[in-house]
Amino acid sequence: MKRPSTTAPAALPVPGAAVDLAVPEVQCVADGPVPRPRADAVRNRERILAAAREAFVEFGAAAPFDEVARRAGIGNATLYRHFPDRPTLVHHVVLYVMERVSAQAEAALAEEPDAFAALCRFTHAAADERIGALCTMLDGDFDFEHPELIAVRSALEAGVEALLTTGQDAGLVRTDIGVGDLVVALSQLSRPLPGTACLDTDRFVHRHLQLFLDGLRAPARSELPGSAATFDDLRQKTM
Repeated sequence: MKRPSTTAPAALPVPGAAVDLAVPEVQCVADGPVPRPRADAVRNRERILAAAREAFVEFGAAAPFDEVARRAGIGNATLYRHFPDRPTLVHHVVLYVMERVSAQAEAALAEEPDAFAALCRFTHAAADERIGALCTMLDGDFDFEHPELIAVRSALEAGVEALLTTGQDAGLVRTDIGVGDLVVALSQLSRPLPGTACLDTDRFVHRHLQLFLDGLRAPARSELPGSAATFDDLRQKTM
């Protein structure tokens, strides 16, 4: 099995030196000029989202904006120009994480010849993308019906469904589990317990995830209580 890796989508460039926003370049098209964000502005946005994700892992969705700006290496003014308030920042961090995790699912399924190896690679990569941080942000004020969220969530769900179904069809993954079981375990095992000082949990995450994954291998060695969890089950409990 290949060691999971984190591969950023092509639309998200590698962060560079901290600089402030400037007047956007203009790209001419048939219908007229369309503003095109400058490369430094795109890098700033990438840094902010990555920094906010890490801050949310440690402090929850109430992480101070000053802390996000500090971790991103930019000024507060630049942060507020991109994300003027907390709901906007939370919304885009959720999209950022889900888009990256969805890309990991597609890459694992396309590149791994073994269906169980693909499932393992995805699970470890999703943990590295901090998917567990989403749990602290999906509170009562979060807009679950935003069109952007629905689109990226649908893509992510389809990717995870395909990974699990492929493994089950190949006889490599036990058939008495659902995608909800995988997502809940992944979320619980990849983030520190709220309200604790146990922040140095990264060294345990991949060990515990692999123990869980080994329990998914077919043939099953035990009978699970209850029924397999689906994405619909998770939505009913969180929305």
